Amino acid sequence: MANRRGKGEGSISQRPNGLWEARINVGTDATGKRMRKLVYGSTKKEVADKLTKLAHQKLDGTLIDTGRMTVGDLLDKWLEDSARLSVAPSTLNRYEGLVKRSIKPHLGTIKLSLLKPIHIQGMLSKLEQQKAGDETRRYSFQVLRRALNVAERWGLIVRNPCGMVDQPKVTRREISPLTVEQVQSLLKISSGHRLHALFVLAITSGLRQGELFAIHWADIDLKAGVLAVRYTLEEVKSQLRLKEPKSKSGRRSVKLPAMAVAALWEHKAQQLTEGLASSKLVFCDANGQFLRKSNFARRDWKPIRAKAEIASTVVFHDLRHTSASLLLATGAHPKVVQERLGHSKISLTMDTYSHLMPGMQDDAAAKLDIALRVRSA
Repeated sequence: MANRRGKGEGSISQRPNGLWEARINVGTDATGKRMRKLVYGSTKKEVADKLTKLAHQKLDGTLIDTGRMTVGDLLDKWLEDSARLSVAPSTLNRYEGLVKRSIKPHLGTIKLSLLKPIHIQGMLSKLEQQKAGDETRRYSFQVLRRALNVAERWGLIVRNPCGMVDQPKVTRREISPLTVEQVQSLLKISSGHRLHALFVLAITSGLRQGELFAIHWADIDLKAGVLAVRYTLEEVKSQLRLKEPKSKSGRRSVKLPAMAVAALWEHKAQQLTEGLASSKLVFCDANGQFLRKSNFARRDWKPIRAKAEIASTVVFHDLRHTSASLLLATGAHPKVVQERLGHSKISLTMDTYSHLMPGMQDDAAAKLDIALRVRSA
C-alpha cells in the first residue's frame, strides 16, 4: 500500500519482491514531459530517508535529472525555440551552422547531465587540431554557452559548465588598407566595368558590401551629393532580404565627394542603355535583380583585383578600411569617420584604426608642449 505524500513530494510503496521504492517528481524536460526519479531500499525507513534527502535537494535546486537527454537534444530544442522567438534569420543560420559543424560532432551524444568542463575544453582542442579559425572556436563556445544558459534556466542543469572554461581568444585580423597607388590602379581597371561606380562608392563612402547592394535610387540625392543608408542586403540559405541597420548609427547620411557623384550619374545613364531604366536598384545584375555576394566576388571583384595586381588576400571589405584610412590620412576627425562608417561608438573606430595614425601621438605631444610653454610664460 503506498504511503501518500503531498503533490510532487514523492510516494513510497512496496514491490512484489519485498523491496521498497519511492519516486519523486523532479520537474519537466525541455519538451514539457514530466520527469521522475526512483530510489530503492530493503526497508520502508531506508527509502523514506532517501526520499527526504531528495526532497531537500529539490528545494535547494541540486536535484536535477535530465533522463536520456543529450547535449544534441538540448541544442535542437534551443534552436527550435530561438526560431520561434524571432531571432534574426542570419543569426539563426549562423547558430545552426556552428551547432551542426562544430559542436554536435564533439558533444552531441554526451548526456546533458554528464557534461563537464573537460568535455567542452576537449571540443575546443579538437577544433584547434582541425585547423578551425579562432573566430569559429570562439563563436562555437559562445553558442554552446547560450544554449546551456537556457538549460540552466529551464532547470535541466545546476550550473553552466562553460563558466569554468576559458573563452577562446581571437587574434584580430590585421587591417591592410590599399595604398593610394593601389586605389588608383583599381579604379583605372574598373573604369570600363558596368559596376565601376560601385568600386568608387565603396572607396569614397566606406559603406559595407551589404549596404552598397541595398541602395535604391530613392536613397540618393545626386544634386545634393548625399546618400541615405537605410537598408542592408543579407543572404540566408540562398534567400535575399532587405533589413534595417542594427543600430541608430547604422541609419545615416553620407556626403559624397564629386568623383562619386560623377560616377553615379554615368552609372545611371549606363543603366538606360542596358534597358534597366525601371530598376529601383542602383547596383543590380543584368536582369535588374539584387547582386549576390558569391556571384559578384567570382565575376567582378576577383578578376578586377587580379588585373590591378592587388594581392588575393585583400577582400572587398578592405575597401571600407581603405576609405577610413584615406580620410584619417587627410586629417579628418575620427568622429567624422565614425559617423560615415556607421560605428556605434567612437572607441570602435579608434581601436580599429588608431595604428594607422602614428602621427597623432606626435601631434598631441607638440600641442601639449605649446600649451605648457604658454602657461609658463
